[in-house]
Amino acid sequence: MPKKENLVVVGLQWGDEGKGKIIDYFSAGVDVIVRFQGGNNAGHTVVVKDKKYIFHLIPSGILRPDKICAIGNGVVIDPGILIEEIEFIKNAGIEVSPRRLKLSLLSHIIMPYHKIMDSLRETKRIEKIGTTKRGIGPCYADKISRLGIRLADLIDPDMFKQKLKENLSEKNDLFTKVYGEKGFSFKEIYEEYSEYAEKLRPYACDLVDFLYAQRKKCFLFEGAQGAFLDLDFGTYPFVTSSHTLSGNALIGSGCSFIPVDKVVGVSKAYTTRVGEGPFPTELDGDIGALFREKGKEFGATTKRPRRCGWLDLALLRRSVILNNVSEIVLTKLDVLDSFEEISFCTGYQDSQGRAIESFPLDLGRADPVYEKVSGWQTGVDSLRNYEKLPLKARQYIEMIEKFLKTSISHVSVGELREAIIKKGE
Repeated sequence: MPKKENLVVVGLQWGDEGKGKIIDYFSAGVDVIVRFQGGNNAGHTVVVKDKKYIFHLIPSGILRPDKICAIGNGVVIDPGILIEEIEFIKNAGIEVSPRRLKLSLLSHIIMPYHKIMDSLRETKRIEKIGTTKRGIGPCYADKISRLGIRLADLIDPDMFKQKLKENLSEKNDLFTKVYGEKGFSFKEIYEEYSEYAEKLRPYACDLVDFLYAQRKKCFLFEGAQGAFLDLDFGTYPFVTSSHTLSGNALIGSGCSFIPVDKVVGVSKAYTTRVGEGPFPTELDGDIGALFREKGKEFGATTKRPRRCGWLDLALLRRSVILNNVSEIVLTKLDVLDSFEEISFCTGYQDSQGRAIESFPLDLGRADPVYEKVSGWQTGVDSLRNYEKLPLKARQYIEMIEKFLKTSISHVSVGELREAIIKKGE
């Protein structure tokens, strides 16, 4: 029987790599799945028997019976959205009980003023970020400013009252005097969020104590977004407001006592990005539209059309280093089926055509250097054995492995749960 391993699963690009399906796949072999960062600006999609499940906060491992799913202290929670998600999953016939879903008391809560602030800041910017306007950034900002309201505070009526009054004292001045907007009613927010508190109270726990008691079990730590949306190492300022790299898994969950055996990085066979910011291999016109149509490249959370481009191996090599990746899962290989010729980026050059040797701080000033291979022009979505993939598809995969000096352990060839190939089987 194979040894059980503690895993971290992270995205290697700008998010939307298909992590939801991959997390669901690896969840079959673990006991506890922990989400360690981000908020409901993320969307993980899993298709089981033609039924599509979209998760924004709850780990997709909830679809597998008897798995424990946890939302860590590194996550910011919109309580209304989380309650909707719990009810949706329950209505689909899946158990989402306090036995199976645990919420860290230290998770911070997204408030109505965070969402308005998110939108106002975006409208005031000269250079737009492309925020989802779900209040994620302002909630993290309040956390850092020591003004945040945690789940522990929300479910304590007296503490919630005190912290909400303190926040509205500052926020209403800001909204009325700086932005010329209407302030917020203490009574309305207190009553609405007190109802949320009662619904979430049964799921709340000291997650450190709970997970420490489970430490002999097998863990999977789930990241949201992707490496190049990391607050420090991403394409700043066009990033998210948390640390998306594998190194944050233990801090965002309070699980430093769990040894990580393997970091699984997830990458598409091409590249996509949502929102603003540099994207060296982005394709305009018919090819970009073909990627978008065939890959169904529209945000699971926002429904925004994704920007599409060729695979950027220089970007991936940096991501493999940043995340200390043990192995890669390559997704959406089937989207490349129809291409007669496939390009991929192996490095960058400046506007004068001079090679950029180190990874550029500003990808907006980096032009991609491309190589090309012939496409396989054969459908692969029905295949489940690596050796049955077209030779040119295998050569494309093996070229990626050689460039990154990292093995590709699995290849996803469609959106269905079972549309995944494990190499060596």
